Amino acid sequence: MAEGSYPEQLLYHPEHGWARLDNELATLGISWFAQDALGEVVFFDPPQVGSAVVAGESYGEVESLKAISELIAPLSGEVVEVNDALAADAELINAEPYGAGWLIKIRLSDSAETDLLLGADAYEATIA
Repeated sequence: MAEGSYPEQLLYHPEHGWARLDNELATLGISWFAQDALGEVVFFDPPQVGSAVVAGESYGEVESLKAISELIAPLSGEVVEVNDALAADAELINAEPYGAGWLIKIRLSDSAETDLLLGADAYEATIA
């Protein structure tokens, strides 16, 4: 599993998701804390490309050997890409939660929502 870290360039949701912004696109995933709490992830149930996700609402599930957990969207938008590599190797979520283990990419519908997310230090303070 990846070593515990919270990259400064990401924004974090209190429900343990992260967002990497690239203009009007955002890549979403789960934090190191979330994947560590889940244990070995064995399945990712993603939304369909073209569907809408709403900040603060569930957009999919991850299943581990311990539990099934809903994924809470940190931002709203339209799904433009799903990480298809996770279908064959969901363990990437554990191994590289901020890299190859990303979950989906969305086209933002309200960039002002980013103001409601936490920086790395603020997020770490919520889980300490």
